Amino acid sequence: MVWNLIAAAATDAPVNQFGFWEAMEQGGAIAWFIFGVLVIMSVGSFYILITKLLEQNKVMRQYNDVRGNFWRASSLEEGARKLEDNSAWRQLADDAIAAKKDHGKMTDDVEAHDWLHGSMVRSESSIMAKLSQGLPFLASVGATAPFIGLLGTVIGIYRALINIGLAGSASIDRVAGPVGEALIMTAIGLFVAVPAVLAYNWLQSRNKRIQAMLSGFSNDLMANITSNGAVKPAVAAAPAAAKAGATTKPATAPVSGRPAPAGSAAAAGSTTAGAAGGATAGMTSTTNTPPKR
Repeated sequence: MVWNLIAAAATDAPVNQFGFWEAMEQGGAIAWFIFGVLVIMSVGSFYILITKLLEQNKVMRQYNDVRGNFWRASSLEEGARKLEDNSAWRQLADDAIAAKKDHGKMTDDVEAHDWLHGSMVRSESSIMAKLSQGLPFLASVGATAPFIGLLGTVIGIYRALINIGLAGSASIDRVAGPVGEALIMTAIGLFVAVPAVLAYNWLQSRNKRIQAMLSGFSNDLMANITSNGAVKPAVAAAPAAAKAGATTKPATAPVSGRPAPAGSAAAAGSTTAGAAGGATAGMTSTTNTPPKR
């Protein structure tokens, strides 16, 4: 009995003739083509966003290894072997070592700093070019997706005007489908464009941070090579300094009003100071006593 009532209610419910799929069916092949292009652009944008985020996170995570392991090695070659293969930081280190060796083979009078700087700039540019791959697609999607949706809007309005002309009157059932199709295309275009623009700006800002890290590492490499290993970043000496500071304990001064314990450095210092003060007082009294006649 209950199932019969539910089935009867479902049968009596009005059918929505102006839904999304109904509007797409009324739009025909052109509407489906525009919708397919926007879907492809959206899928490509999210794919680039995810892959670039993973790639950037990997480079940033490897930077901690550079600060923790590379500069504590005895030489650049040993430090480079501690880095991950095919990483951006390994590429910079290998290029710096190769530039150092190649400069010794040159016959022209070229400054070592200029040669190393040019090599590091080329290496950084190649790394940033790889990190920036796919970002122009996001920029293109953000710029063109609203206009592609607008094309669907124009076609929908055009079809609504044709229906009005054929019917001779602007009844709602004649224009609701094409106008709904036009609004749907506009919404889809914005839905595709806005995430693409946000993703592009976010990834670009993260790339700038990575570029700053690469530039700092390149400068440290050049300073280390031109100084024959004498110059290293402060992070390389930080653990040793912290360990030395932890093992060295400052001497504690005695609390005012309390005598220092016997045998302590403070007690010995106070005893010595007292003896010196007494001797000085004795000398002063002897000097100031007038001779007897």
